[in-house]
Amino acid sequence: MPDEASRPTVHGAMLLLVGATLGFAWLVAPFIGAIVWGVSVAIMFTPLQARLVRLLRGRSNVAAVATLVIVVSGVILPALLIGGALLHQLSSVYARIQSGQIDFDQLFSHLVSSLPAWLGHELDRVGLSDLASVRTHLGAGLTGSLQSLISRAIGVGQGTFSFLVSFGVMLYMSFFFLRDGDAIVARIERAIPIAPDHCRYLFAKFAAVVRATVKGSLVVAVVQGATGSLVFWALGIGSPLLWGATMGLMSLLPAIGTGIVWVPVALFLIATGELWQGIALVLCGFFVISSIDNILRPILVGRDARMPDYITLIAILGGLELFGFNGLILGPIIAAMFMAAWEIYSGQIYSQVIHNN
Repeated sequence: MPDEASRPTVHGAMLLLVGATLGFAWLVAPFIGAIVWGVSVAIMFTPLQARLVRLLRGRSNVAAVATLVIVVSGVILPALLIGGALLHQLSSVYARIQSGQIDFDQLFSHLVSSLPAWLGHELDRVGLSDLASVRTHLGAGLTGSLQSLISRAIGVGQGTFSFLVSFGVMLYMSFFFLRDGDAIVARIERAIPIAPDHCRYLFAKFAAVVRATVKGSLVVAVVQGATGSLVFWALGIGSPLLWGATMGLMSLLPAIGTGIVWVPVALFLIATGELWQGIALVLCGFFVISSIDNILRPILVGRDARMPDYITLIAILGGLELFGFNGLILGPIIAAMFMAAWEIYSGQIYSQVIHNN
């Protein structure tokens, strides 16, 4: 029989647990995005999985495979096709800039010459009289941004093997999360050393944030981007898919939204003599494109996981900076877990104060 001194202590077991957890986290770090998206797919399509399980008389394996087939064919493949078309349009615009077909000097000069005299005096007053320098920096900035976007897209294409591996991991994890989600959540609840009601609250918050991000942000962004593309196409504005994708991306940012795209374009059209197109874009932008968020988001999300706009903005921007595209999900989740943890802690402190008094 080993004596008491030879038995592992609680601190030793805790160190072993922390070390093993950190080692496993380091091991799966390259696939954290795939795992997060796998969890997100499972959370979003669990109702469909449950319905298929009932239709298939309890065959959860077949139901999970059927759910993934629906997700891939109905969501992922169309997204990849649209992404390919967007990359083609982006490359076309960049090629036209490089060949001189799109001349920023000429466009800027035409815009300035179309401005009213009073606006020209205002530009002089605020120090923008050196128009040559302004248009040079503007053209260089736009060209550099397009070049950066294209190079990143090409880099993704060149890393086809890595993309396929991550995509396979996402589908693989989605299958098990769909099939065994309840059992996995129950096991994690038993393992986490916090009160069961607090644990359930954290899981509910996590699921609500995922649904709010996917349904209330990504879906709204897709709808706004598609609507913007149709409006630009109907008005005869070039590269409508590119403009729509930009509006969809901007719609993810609270307090900024799609107006950062269609407002300058509308002003440019009006200033350059395209009066009816500019006015039509203002009307469509204000009453159609920007209204989609106010109409769809409450329907899709309700009040679940409604964080303040300033926290959502910082969470998305910080997530994009740290994790790239995966930050669209990870940023809000981390912010929501931070807020939920402080809600639990402050509630405990409040309860202790009430009990002591």
